[in-house]
Amino acid sequence: MRNINEDTITQAVIASFAKCENSRLRTIMTSLVQHLHAFARDVHLTEEEWFNAINFLTEVGHITDDKRQEFILLSDTLGLSMLVTSQNNRKPSNCTEATVFGPFFVEGAPIYNNGDDISNGATGAPCYVSGQVRGANGDAVPNAWLDVWQSDDEGFYDVQKPINASDNILQARGRLKTDAEGFFNFRSILAEAYPIPHDGPVGRMLAATGRHPWRPAHLHFMIAAPGYETLITHVFRDGDQYLDSDVVFGVRSTLIAEWVRHEPGVAPDGKLRETPWYSLNYDFVLNPAVVSA
Repeated sequence: MRNINEDTITQAVIASFAKCENSRLRTIMTSLVQHLHAFARDVHLTEEEWFNAINFLTEVGHITDDKRQEFILLSDTLGLSMLVTSQNNRKPSNCTEATVFGPFFVEGAPIYNNGDDISNGATGAPCYVSGQVRGANGDAVPNAWLDVWQSDDEGFYDVQKPINASDNILQARGRLKTDAEGFFNFRSILAEAYPIPHDGPVGRMLAATGRHPWRPAHLHFMIAAPGYETLITHVFRDGDQYLDSDVVFGVRSTLIAEWVRHEPGVAPDGKLRETPWYSLNYDFVLNPAVVSA
């Protein structure tokens, strides 16, 4: 290990993994070192630039807590999240595409029945969401669990609001099951475009590289059912100005749908709406799970 120089250090580091008993870990670490060293050589990384990078990553760690995941934002905005999602979720063309998970999912969201209002006081125009969950063969998927979450009309998720966070108030998110024919329906609020949190190191990175922090309007879904792969996806609102420049690269044409505007009148829940309201109908097609031999 003595007298290692810039030409021999890469192989020396790789050789140090020889006793690693986890073959997958050894493969990953070997490739990581090769690519990191190649990157440093390619751009002729300076010491000042490397220290700045270390400080940047340190700041990403410091701002991360149980309500904000800056590392996910970093991965998302560099396209890494969507790359990993895409290569691990290849499906038949008739199945619903997956997209990024995002940093605002919450375990243990309130459980609702079909037809319930999951907004729980979140601000926004009323929106009625419905659809069906089917398998790739067209069969209905009954009793599938749907996790749903979205931001309000100010562009904030419930966990981003200090009052909600301190009082553990969950809004515009919930869990519900499909019925015996695979159908679901609930009331929420109209999806609006919003910026990802950009008051931290990731935001400064975006500004420095001439990028905006905006995501097109969307509704998050995670759908799980026995015998099928769990689907993590969004449905995006057609016509949004950020569909072609999503800061996290998550848009897919098949996931774009129309939120239909309705004039004041009787809504699907039978209530008289004195202001305009919206509806969204979107069906999901799940891929069968691979059965291990």
